[in-house]
Amino acid sequence: MNFRCIAAVLAASVAVPFGAASATDLEVTHWWTSGGEAAAVKELAKAFDATGNKWVDGAIAGSGGTARPIMISRITGGDPMGATQFNHGRQAQELVEAGLMRDLTDLATKEKWKEVIKPASLLDSCTIDGKIYCAPVNIHSWQWLWLSNEAFKKAGVDVPKNWNDFVAAAPALKKAGIQPLALGGQPWQASGLFDTLALSLGGKDLYMKVYKDKDADAAGGADMAKVFKAAADARDMAKGSNVQDWNQATNLVITGKAGGQIMGDWAQGEFQLAGQTAGKDYSCLPGLGLSDYITTGGDAFYFPLLKDKEKAKAQEVLASTIVSPKAQVAFNLKKGSLPIRGDVDLASANDCMKKGLAIVAKGNALISTDQLLSADTQKQKEDLFSQFFANPSMTADAAQKRFAEIISSAD
Repeated sequence: MNFRCIAAVLAASVAVPFGAASATDLEVTHWWTSGGEAAAVKELAKAFDATGNKWVDGAIAGSGGTARPIMISRITGGDPMGATQFNHGRQAQELVEAGLMRDLTDLATKEKWKEVIKPASLLDSCTIDGKIYCAPVNIHSWQWLWLSNEAFKKAGVDVPKNWNDFVAAAPALKKAGIQPLALGGQPWQASGLFDTLALSLGGKDLYMKVYKDKDADAAGGADMAKVFKAAADARDMAKGSNVQDWNQATNLVITGKAGGQIMGDWAQGEFQLAGQTAGKDYSCLPGLGLSDYITTGGDAFYFPLLKDKEKAKAQEVLASTIVSPKAQVAFNLKKGSLPIRGDVDLASANDCMKKGLAIVAKGNALISTDQLLSADTQKQKEDLFSQFFANPSMTADAAQKRFAEIISSAD
Protein backbone atom coordinates (compact mmCIF):
# COMPACT_ATOMS: atom_id res chain seq x y z
CA MET A 1 0.00 0.00 0.00
CA ASN A 2 1.38 3.43 -0.96
CA PHE A 3 0.58 6.03 1.70
CA ARG A 4 2.64 8.90 0.26
CA CYS A 5 -0.03 10.10 -2.15
CA ILE A 6 -2.69 9.68 0.50
CA ALA A 7 -0.65 11.79 2.91
CA ALA A 8 -0.55 14.71 0.48
CA VAL A 9 -4.31 14.61 -0.06
CA LEU A 10 -5.01 14.41 3.68
CA ALA A 11 -2.56 17.05 4.86
CA ALA A 12 -5.34 19.48 5.68
CA SER A 13 -7.66 16.90 7.24
CA VAL A 14 -5.36 15.23 9.77
CA ALA A 15 -6.42 17.60 12.47
CA VAL A 16 -9.20 16.50 14.78
CA PRO A 17 -9.18 13.11 16.53
CA PHE A 18 -12.44 11.19 16.48
CA GLY A 19 -14.67 11.65 19.50
CA ALA A 20 -12.47 14.09 21.40
CA ALA A 21 -14.42 15.74 24.22
CA SER A 22 -11.80 18.16 25.48
CA ALA A 23 -8.31 19.42 24.71
CA THR A 24 -6.65 16.88 26.95
CA ASP A 25 -8.77 13.84 26.08
CA LEU A 26 -6.65 11.44 24.03
CA GLU A 27 -8.09 8.41 22.27
CA VAL A 28 -5.75 5.42 22.41
CA THR A 29 -6.43 2.42 20.16
CA HIS A 30 -5.12 -1.07 20.89
CA TRP A 31 -6.14 -4.73 20.68
CA TRP A 32 -5.61 -5.70 24.34
CA THR A 33 -9.00 -7.13 25.28
CA SER A 34 -8.36 -10.37 27.19
CA GLY A 35 -8.73 -10.30 30.98
CA GLY A 36 -5.01 -10.03 31.72
CA GLU A 37 -4.45 -7.51 28.93
CA ALA A 38 -7.34 -5.31 30.07
CA ALA A 39 -5.94 -5.26 33.61
CA ALA A 40 -2.57 -4.12 32.25
CA VAL A 41 -4.13 -1.39 30.07
CA LYS A 42 -5.85 0.04 33.13
CA GLU A 43 -2.41 0.65 34.66
CA LEU A 44 -1.33 2.74 31.67
CA ALA A 45 -4.62 4.64 31.69
CA LYS A 46 -4.30 5.32 35.42
CA ALA A 47 -0.76 6.65 35.01
CA PHE A 48 -1.77 8.91 32.12
CA ASP A 49 -4.90 10.20 33.88
CA ALA A 50 -2.71 11.12 36.86
CA THR A 51 -1.01 13.72 34.63
CA GLY A 52 -4.28 15.65 34.31
CA ASN A 53 -5.05 14.31 30.86
CA LYS A 54 -7.65 11.65 30.09
CA TRP A 55 -7.08 8.27 28.43
CA VAL A 56 -10.04 7.57 26.12
CA ASP A 57 -9.91 3.83 25.57
CA GLY A 58 -10.27 2.66 21.97
CA ALA A 59 -9.93 -1.10 22.38
CA ILE A 60 -10.63 -3.11 19.23
CA ALA A 61 -11.76 -6.68 19.89
CA GLY A 62 -9.84 -9.45 18.19
CA SER A 63 -6.16 -9.84 17.37
CA GLY A 64 -3.68 -7.41 15.90
CA GLY A 65 -4.55 -8.79 12.47
CA THR A 66 -8.09 -7.55 12.98
CA ALA A 67 -7.19 -4.24 14.60
CA ARG A 68 -4.32 -3.01 12.44
CA PRO A 69 -6.30 -2.54 9.20
CA ILE A 70 -8.86 -0.49 11.15
CA MET A 71 -6.13 1.65 12.73
CA ILE A 72 -4.38 2.20 9.40
CA SER A 73 -7.65 3.04 7.66
CA ARG A 74 -8.48 5.69 10.22
CA ILE A 75 -5.05 7.29 10.02
CA THR A 76 -4.94 7.35 6.22
CA GLY A 77 -8.61 8.34 6.04
CA GLY A 78 -8.20 11.57 8.02
CA ASP A 79 -9.68 10.28 11.28
CA PRO A 80 -6.55 9.71 13.40
CA MET A 81 -6.56 8.69 17.03
CA GLY A 82 -4.22 10.25 19.57
CA ALA A 83 -2.03 7.16 19.90
CA THR A 84 -2.13 3.63 18.60
CA GLN A 85 -0.50 0.29 19.34
CA PHE A 86 1.60 -1.59 16.82
CA ASN A 87 4.13 -4.36 17.33
CA HIS A 88 7.82 -3.54 17.32
CA GLY A 89 8.96 -3.88 13.76
CA ARG A 90 7.83 -2.77 10.36
CA GLN A 91 4.04 -2.60 10.72
CA ALA A 92 3.93 1.21 10.80
CA GLN A 93 6.87 1.87 8.47
CA GLU A 94 4.82 3.03 5.49
CA LEU A 95 2.73 5.32 7.69
CA VAL A 96 5.93 6.92 8.96
CA GLU A 97 7.37 7.24 5.47
CA ALA A 98 4.11 8.86 4.32
CA GLY A 99 4.59 11.60 6.93
CA LEU A 100 1.57 10.61 9.01
CA MET A 101 3.34 9.82 12.29
CA ARG A 102 4.86 12.13 14.87
CA ASP A 103 8.61 12.34 15.35
CA LEU A 104 9.51 11.66 19.02
CA THR A 105 13.25 12.20 18.67
CA ASP A 106 13.41 15.36 20.82
CA LEU A 107 11.54 13.70 23.69
CA ALA A 108 13.61 10.52 23.40
CA THR A 109 16.82 12.57 23.49
CA LYS A 110 15.66 14.63 26.46
CA GLU A 111 14.74 11.52 28.46
CA LYS A 112 17.78 9.51 27.28
CA TRP A 113 15.76 6.62 25.88
CA LYS A 114 18.81 5.20 24.12
CA GLU A 115 20.52 4.78 27.48
CA VAL A 116 17.66 3.21 29.42
CA ILE A 117 15.76 1.11 26.82
CA LYS A 118 17.23 -2.38 26.53
CA PRO A 119 17.83 -4.27 24.31
CA ALA A 120 18.74 -1.58 21.79
CA SER A 121 16.83 -3.43 19.05
CA LEU A 122 13.55 -2.21 20.56
CA LEU A 123 14.34 1.44 19.93
CA ASP A 124 16.05 0.56 16.65
CA SER A 125 12.69 -0.75 15.46
CA CYS A 126 11.18 2.66 16.23
CA THR A 127 13.90 4.44 14.27
CA ILE A 128 13.59 5.35 10.59
CA ASP A 129 16.17 7.53 8.85
CA GLY A 130 17.70 8.37 12.22
CA LYS A 131 14.45 9.61 13.81
CA ILE A 132 12.44 7.89 16.56
CA TYR A 133 8.73 7.43 15.90
CA CYS A 134 7.42 5.20 18.69
CA ALA A 135 7.54 4.57 22.42
CA PRO A 136 8.23 0.90 23.28
CA VAL A 137 6.03 -0.34 26.10
CA ASN A 138 7.14 -3.93 26.70
CA ILE A 139 9.28 -6.87 25.65
CA HIS A 140 7.42 -9.94 24.54
CA SER A 141 8.92 -13.33 23.75
CA TRP A 142 7.11 -16.13 21.96
CA GLN A 143 9.23 -19.08 23.05
CA TRP A 144 7.27 -20.44 26.03
CA LEU A 145 5.56 -23.73 26.82
CA TRP A 146 2.83 -23.29 29.45
CA LEU A 147 1.85 -26.44 31.33
CA SER A 148 -1.02 -27.39 33.62
CA ASN A 149 0.44 -29.22 36.62
CA GLU A 150 -3.03 -30.55 37.43
CA ALA A 151 -3.42 -32.11 33.98
CA PHE A 152 -0.22 -34.11 34.24
CA LYS A 153 -1.04 -35.22 37.77
CA LYS A 154 -4.41 -36.49 36.54
CA ALA A 155 -2.69 -38.31 33.67
CA GLY A 156 -0.25 -39.94 36.08
CA VAL A 157 2.92 -38.55 34.51
CA ASP A 158 5.52 -36.06 35.66
CA VAL A 159 5.30 -32.45 34.55
CA PRO A 160 7.54 -32.26 31.44
CA LYS A 161 10.92 -30.58 31.63
CA ASN A 162 11.07 -29.88 27.90
CA TRP A 163 9.26 -30.24 24.58
CA ASN A 164 10.45 -33.84 24.06
CA ASP A 165 9.01 -34.89 27.43
CA PHE A 166 5.77 -33.13 26.50
CA VAL A 167 5.45 -35.02 23.21
CA ALA A 168 6.17 -38.29 25.02
CA ALA A 169 3.44 -37.53 27.59
CA ALA A 170 0.76 -36.82 24.96
CA PRO A 171 -0.63 -40.42 24.85
CA ALA A 172 -1.10 -40.45 28.63
CA LEU A 173 -2.92 -37.12 28.46
CA LYS A 174 -5.21 -38.39 25.71
CA LYS A 175 -5.95 -41.56 27.68
CA ALA A 176 -6.98 -39.38 30.63
CA GLY A 177 -9.35 -37.40 28.40
CA ILE A 178 -7.12 -34.33 28.35
CA GLN A 179 -6.31 -32.28 25.25
CA PRO A 180 -2.50 -32.52 24.90
CA LEU A 181 -1.80 -29.18 23.18
CA ALA A 182 -4.15 -26.18 23.11
CA LEU A 183 -4.04 -24.07 19.94
CA GLY A 184 -6.46 -21.37 18.83
CA GLY A 185 -7.62 -20.99 15.26
CA GLN A 186 -6.19 -17.54 14.49
CA PRO A 187 -3.44 -17.73 11.81
CA TRP A 188 -0.87 -15.78 13.87
CA GLN A 189 -1.00 -18.45 16.58
CA ALA A 190 0.00 -21.25 14.21
CA SER A 191 2.74 -19.10 12.70
CA GLY A 192 4.10 -18.12 16.12
CA LEU A 193 4.09 -21.74 17.26
CA PHE A 194 6.16 -22.71 14.23
CA ASP A 195 8.65 -19.87 14.74
CA THR A 196 9.04 -21.02 18.35
CA LEU A 197 9.84 -24.55 17.20
CA ALA A 198 12.28 -23.13 14.63
CA LEU A 199 14.33 -21.33 17.28
CA SER A 200 13.95 -23.72 20.21
CA LEU A 201 14.54 -26.94 18.24
CA GLY A 202 16.42 -25.66 15.20
CA GLY A 203 18.74 -23.36 17.11
CA LYS A 204 19.94 -19.79 16.85
CA ASP A 205 22.00 -20.24 13.67
CA LEU A 206 19.15 -21.78 11.71
CA TYR A 207 16.69 -19.16 12.93
CA MET A 208 18.98 -16.30 11.87
CA LYS A 209 19.85 -17.87 8.51
CA VAL A 210 16.21 -18.27 7.61
CA TYR A 211 14.62 -15.11 9.01
CA LYS A 212 17.48 -12.59 9.00
CA ASP A 213 19.50 -13.74 6.00
CA LYS A 214 16.42 -14.98 4.06
CA ASP A 215 18.37 -18.15 3.17
CA ALA A 216 15.97 -20.27 1.10
CA ASP A 217 18.39 -23.22 1.07
CA ALA A 218 18.37 -23.30 4.87
CA ALA A 219 14.59 -22.96 4.86
CA GLY A 220 14.33 -26.00 2.62
CA GLY A 221 17.17 -27.99 4.22
CA ALA A 222 17.49 -31.01 6.48
CA ASP A 223 17.66 -29.05 9.75
CA MET A 224 14.43 -27.24 8.98
CA ALA A 225 12.85 -30.56 7.96
CA LYS A 226 13.24 -31.66 11.60
CA VAL A 227 11.35 -28.54 12.67
CA PHE A 228 8.54 -29.37 10.25
CA LYS A 229 8.41 -32.90 11.69
CA ALA A 230 7.97 -31.34 15.15
CA ALA A 231 5.26 -29.07 13.72
CA ALA A 232 3.45 -32.15 12.43
CA ASP A 233 3.66 -33.65 15.93
CA ALA A 234 2.25 -30.42 17.34
CA ARG A 235 -0.58 -30.57 14.80
CA ASP A 236 -1.50 -34.06 15.98
CA MET A 237 -1.38 -32.98 19.62
CA ALA A 238 -3.49 -29.88 18.95
CA LYS A 239 -6.26 -31.77 17.14
CA GLY A 240 -9.52 -31.21 18.99
CA SER A 241 -8.68 -27.83 20.58
CA ASN A 242 -11.84 -26.32 19.07
CA VAL A 243 -11.15 -22.74 20.22
CA GLN A 244 -10.44 -19.59 18.26
CA ASP A 245 -8.80 -16.96 20.47
CA TRP A 246 -5.41 -17.41 22.13
CA ASN A 247 -6.75 -16.70 25.61
CA GLN A 248 -9.43 -19.37 25.14
CA ALA A 249 -6.61 -21.84 24.49
CA THR A 250 -4.79 -20.55 27.58
CA ASN A 251 -7.95 -21.09 29.60
CA LEU A 252 -7.93 -24.77 28.61
CA VAL A 253 -4.54 -25.04 30.31
CA ILE A 254 -5.64 -22.98 33.32
CA THR A 255 -8.62 -25.27 33.88
CA GLY A 256 -6.63 -28.48 33.35
CA LYS A 257 -8.55 -29.39 30.20
CA ALA A 258 -5.32 -29.21 28.18
CA GLY A 259 -1.79 -30.20 29.08
CA GLY A 260 0.01 -27.28 27.55
CA GLN A 261 0.16 -24.38 25.12
CA ILE A 262 2.95 -22.76 23.12
CA MET A 263 2.28 -19.05 23.51
CA GLY A 264 4.11 -15.83 24.25
CA ASP A 265 4.78 -14.56 27.75
CA TRP A 266 1.56 -12.52 27.65
CA ALA A 267 -0.17 -15.76 28.67
CA GLN A 268 1.13 -15.06 32.19
CA GLY A 269 -1.45 -12.34 32.60
CA GLU A 270 -4.26 -14.88 32.21
CA PHE A 271 -2.78 -17.27 34.78
CA GLN A 272 -2.33 -14.40 37.22
CA LEU A 273 -5.88 -13.15 36.70
CA ALA A 274 -7.10 -16.69 37.45
CA GLY A 275 -5.24 -16.60 40.77
CA GLN A 276 -2.77 -19.31 39.79
CA THR A 277 0.81 -19.45 41.04
CA ALA A 278 3.82 -20.20 38.82
CA GLY A 279 5.59 -23.38 39.91
CA LYS A 280 2.59 -24.59 41.88
CA ASP A 281 -0.45 -24.51 39.62
CA TYR A 282 1.34 -24.16 36.31
CA SER A 283 4.84 -24.43 34.89
CA CYS A 284 6.57 -22.34 32.25
CA LEU A 285 9.42 -23.46 30.03
CA PRO A 286 11.26 -20.72 28.10
CA GLY A 287 12.80 -22.04 24.92
CA LEU A 288 10.48 -25.04 25.34
CA GLY A 289 13.00 -26.26 27.92
CA LEU A 290 15.52 -26.98 25.15
CA SER A 291 17.01 -23.59 24.31
CA ASP A 292 18.37 -20.67 26.28
CA TYR A 293 17.34 -18.18 23.60
CA ILE A 294 14.19 -16.13 23.22
CA THR A 295 13.17 -13.42 20.78
CA THR A 296 12.38 -9.92 21.94
CA GLY A 297 9.60 -8.22 20.08
CA GLY A 298 6.69 -6.57 21.78
CA ASP A 299 4.43 -3.57 21.54
CA ALA A 300 4.98 0.13 21.00
CA PHE A 301 2.78 3.20 20.68
CA TYR A 302 2.87 5.47 17.67
CA PHE A 303 1.37 8.95 17.58
CA PRO A 304 -0.39 10.19 14.43
CA LEU A 305 0.24 13.82 13.52
CA LEU A 306 -2.41 16.13 15.00
CA LYS A 307 -2.81 19.88 14.49
CA ASP A 308 -4.63 20.40 17.79
CA LYS A 309 -1.87 21.83 20.01
CA GLU A 310 -3.37 20.63 23.31
CA LYS A 311 -3.69 17.09 22.03
CA ALA A 312 -0.18 17.23 20.62
CA LYS A 313 1.07 18.15 24.10
CA ALA A 314 -0.92 15.26 25.56
CA GLN A 315 0.70 12.89 23.05
CA GLU A 316 4.12 13.83 24.36
CA VAL A 317 2.98 13.35 27.94
CA LEU A 318 1.62 9.91 27.11
CA ALA A 319 4.85 8.86 25.38
CA SER A 320 6.83 9.96 28.40
CA THR A 321 4.43 8.18 30.76
CA ILE A 322 4.66 4.90 28.84
CA VAL A 323 8.44 4.80 29.17
CA SER A 324 8.51 5.99 32.82
CA PRO A 325 9.79 3.48 35.43
CA LYS A 326 6.60 3.48 37.51
CA ALA A 327 4.30 2.78 34.56
CA GLN A 328 6.70 0.17 33.21
CA VAL A 329 6.56 -1.86 36.42
CA ALA A 330 2.79 -1.54 36.92
CA PHE A 331 1.93 -2.41 33.32
CA ASN A 332 4.33 -5.29 32.77
CA LEU A 333 3.62 -7.06 36.05
CA LYS A 334 -0.02 -7.28 34.96
CA LYS A 335 0.73 -8.02 31.29
CA GLY A 336 3.26 -10.78 31.94
CA SER A 337 5.78 -9.12 29.64
CA LEU A 338 9.21 -7.74 30.47
CA PRO A 339 9.89 -4.01 30.95
CA ILE A 340 11.82 -2.11 28.31
CA ARG A 341 14.00 -0.51 30.99
CA GLY A 342 16.85 -2.17 32.82
CA ASP A 343 16.70 0.23 35.76
CA VAL A 344 13.34 -0.73 37.32
CA ASP A 345 12.61 -2.71 40.48
CA LEU A 346 10.95 -6.04 39.71
CA ALA A 347 11.27 -7.65 43.13
CA SER A 348 7.63 -8.74 42.90
CA ALA A 349 8.10 -10.51 39.55
CA ASN A 350 6.96 -14.14 39.46
CA ASP A 351 9.16 -17.12 38.62
CA CYS A 352 8.33 -17.08 34.93
CA MET A 353 9.14 -13.39 34.50
CA LYS A 354 12.43 -13.91 36.35
CA LYS A 355 13.35 -16.70 33.93
CA GLY A 356 12.79 -14.33 31.02
CA LEU A 357 14.79 -11.55 32.67
CA ALA A 358 17.69 -13.95 33.26
CA ILE A 359 17.81 -14.89 29.58
CA VAL A 360 17.78 -11.24 28.50
CA ALA A 361 20.52 -10.47 31.05
CA LYS A 362 22.71 -13.15 29.46
CA GLY A 363 22.40 -11.43 26.11
CA ASN A 364 20.47 -14.36 24.66
CA ALA A 365 17.71 -12.23 23.17
CA LEU A 366 17.26 -12.35 19.40
CA ILE A 367 15.26 -10.12 17.09
CA SER A 368 11.69 -11.27 16.47
CA THR A 369 10.25 -12.14 13.07
CA ASP A 370 8.06 -9.02 13.26
CA GLN A 371 11.27 -7.01 13.10
CA LEU A 372 13.02 -9.20 10.53
CA LEU A 373 10.21 -9.74 8.02
CA SER A 374 7.84 -7.37 6.27
CA ALA A 375 4.13 -7.44 7.07
CA ASP A 376 3.49 -9.01 3.66
CA THR A 377 5.93 -11.87 4.28
CA GLN A 378 4.48 -12.41 7.74
CA LYS A 379 1.00 -12.65 6.22
CA GLN A 380 2.16 -15.25 3.70
CA LYS A 381 3.73 -17.26 6.51
CA GLU A 382 0.57 -17.02 8.63
CA ASP A 383 -1.56 -18.23 5.72
CA LEU A 384 0.73 -21.22 5.19
CA PHE A 385 0.76 -22.39 8.79
CA SER A 386 -2.94 -21.72 9.27
CA GLN A 387 -3.55 -24.08 6.37
CA PHE A 388 -0.99 -26.61 7.62
CA PHE A 389 -2.47 -26.88 11.11
CA ALA A 390 -6.05 -26.97 9.82
CA ASN A 391 -5.42 -29.54 7.10
CA PRO A 392 -3.84 -32.86 8.22
CA SER A 393 -3.55 -33.94 4.58
CA MET A 394 -0.87 -31.30 3.95
CA THR A 395 2.44 -33.09 4.44
CA ALA A 396 5.40 -31.61 6.26
CA ASP A 397 7.40 -31.87 3.01
CA ALA A 398 4.81 -29.90 1.05
CA ALA A 399 4.60 -27.24 3.74
CA GLN A 400 8.38 -26.92 3.87
CA LYS A 401 8.58 -26.49 0.11
CA ARG A 402 6.07 -23.64 0.24
CA PHE A 403 7.89 -22.14 3.24
CA ALA A 404 11.19 -22.10 1.32
CA GLU A 405 9.45 -20.30 -1.56
CA ILE A 406 8.14 -17.64 0.83
CA ILE A 407 11.60 -17.11 2.33
CA SER A 408 13.20 -16.93 -1.13
CA SER A 409 11.12 -13.85 -1.95
CA ALA A 410 10.95 -12.42 1.60
CA ASP A 411 11.68 -8.77 2.26
